[in-house]
Amino acid sequence: MAWPSVTEMSDRRAKLLETLKAAAKTVLAKLRAIHLANLQFLADVLPKGLYARALIIIIAPIVVLEGVIAFVFMERHWQNVTRKLSESTARDIAALIEIYDATPQVTDHDRLIQTARDRLNLSMQILPPADLPEARPKPFFDLLDGELSRGISRHVQRPFWIDTVGQSRHVEIRVKHPNAILRFLAVRAQTYASNSHIFLLWMVGSSVILLTVAILFLRNQIRPILRLAEAADAFGKGRAMADDFRPRGAREVRQASQAFLEMRDRIKQHVEQRTTMLAGVSHDLRTVLTRFKLELAFMGEGPEVQSLKADVNEMQHMLEDYLAFARGDGGEEAKPTNLRELLEEIHDETQVYGTPIELKMRKRREDLIVPLKRQAFKRAITNLVSNAVRYGDQIVIRAATEGSWVRIEVDDNGPGIPASERANVFKPFYRIDRARNQDESNSGLGLAIARDIAKSHGGEITLGESSMGGLRAIISVPL
Repeated sequence: MAWPSVTEMSDRRAKLLETLKAAAKTVLAKLRAIHLANLQFLADVLPKGLYARALIIIIAPIVVLEGVIAFVFMERHWQNVTRKLSESTARDIAALIEIYDATPQVTDHDRLIQTARDRLNLSMQILPPADLPEARPKPFFDLLDGELSRGISRHVQRPFWIDTVGQSRHVEIRVKHPNAILRFLAVRAQTYASNSHIFLLWMVGSSVILLTVAILFLRNQIRPILRLAEAADAFGKGRAMADDFRPRGAREVRQASQAFLEMRDRIKQHVEQRTTMLAGVSHDLRTVLTRFKLELAFMGEGPEVQSLKADVNEMQHMLEDYLAFARGDGGEEAKPTNLRELLEEIHDETQVYGTPIELKMRKRREDLIVPLKRQAFKRAITNLVSNAVRYGDQIVIRAATEGSWVRIEVDDNGPGIPASERANVFKPFYRIDRARNQDESNSGLGLAIARDIAKSHGGEITLGESSMGGLRAIISVPL
C-alpha cells in the first residue's frame, strides 16, 4: 500500500481547514442571527416610554432583592428551623413509643399520656389495632410534610400516617404498632416555623410602600418632560403652547425647558425681523413696478409695449412668489378651521383657471375642525392646484382622515414627474421643464412654498402617480 505524499497530505490538511472555517462561519452566523432576533424580541417587548422604563429600573432591583432575601430566608432560616422542630417532634414521638414498648403489660397508660401532654406538649391516644388511613395528597408547598416524614421515618421506623393539610392548628400523626394505633396531635407551631408569614407580609408591605412612593415621585418627575414634549410638538406644528408652561422639575429638565423657551423666542424674533424686512422690500419693489405700469400706460399701444407689460406682470408674479417663500407662514397663528369650508372656498376660487376641478370629500356627521394657519394652508393647496392646472386639463381634489392625520390629494392627468425627480422639485428655484411646458412662466417655488407650509403644521407633502395617469400631490397634516 502506497503512502500519500507530503504534497497530498498538505492539500488534504488545507481542505480540512477550509471546511472547518466554513463550518465555524456558518455557526457564528447562526448564533449572530439568534442573538439579533433575541435583541429584537426584547426591544419589541420592553416598554417604549420613559415612565415605564424608569419604573422597571426601580422595580426590577426590588424584585430581585426580595427574591434573594426570600430564598435565603427559606433556605437558611425557615427550612433549618422547620427541620429542627420536626426532628424534635419525631424524637419525642419515638421516645413515647419506646416507653410504650417497654411497658407492654400495662393496660392503663394514663401516666404515659399525661407525661406526653405535660412534658412534651403532645396529645396522645392509644387506639385499637387497625389499618392506617389512606395517604392524603401532598400539599403544594410540602416543606413541613417532607421534613416531618423524614424525621419520623428516621427515628420511629414504623408505618405511619400524617395529616398536615388540614386548616386546624394541629398536626395529626398516627403510628402503626403491633398492639395498637398510636395517635399523636402536635401543635402546628411546634413542628415548623409558623411565623414566616409575618416576615413575608412585612417584606411585601414595605415593597408596596416603596413602589407607591417611587411611582408618585416618578410621575412628578416625568410630568415636566411630557409638558416640554407637548410644548415642543405644539410649537413645531405652529400651534399655541399652554399658557401655564414654564420650567419645572429636576435641574436638567428645567435647563432643557429654559433652552427651549429661549430658542422659541429667538426663532420668533428672527421671523418677525425677516417679515418686517421683507415687508419693506415688498413695498419698495411694488412702488417701482407701479411706476413702470404707469409709464407703460402713457406710452400707448404697440407690440413692444405689450411685451414690456407682460414682462412687468411676470416680474410682479415672480416677486410675489419670492416674498411668499421667504415670508413662509408670515407668523400666522393656528386656529380651528372648518376643512370642508376651506376646500370649498379653494374650489370656488380656482374655477377662474377654466379647467374642470372636482372636489370629493367623504360625508361626515360633524364638520372636520383642524387647527390650521388658514391663509398659509389655503396658499399651499392653491399652489398644488395651480401646479396641476398648469400641466393637466382635469383636476380632482380629495380629502379624508387616516387615524390622527388629514390627507388631501390633488390629482391631475398631466405628464407627471419621473420618480427620480420628485425629491428635487421641492428645492427652491428648481424647474423640470423637460416633461412639462417650457413656455409657461414658473418661478420654481410653488412646491417649495407648499412643503414649508405643510412642515410648519407638522405635516409633509409627497408626490406619487395619479390614478388619472398624471401626478398626485399628497399633503398630510396632524389633527
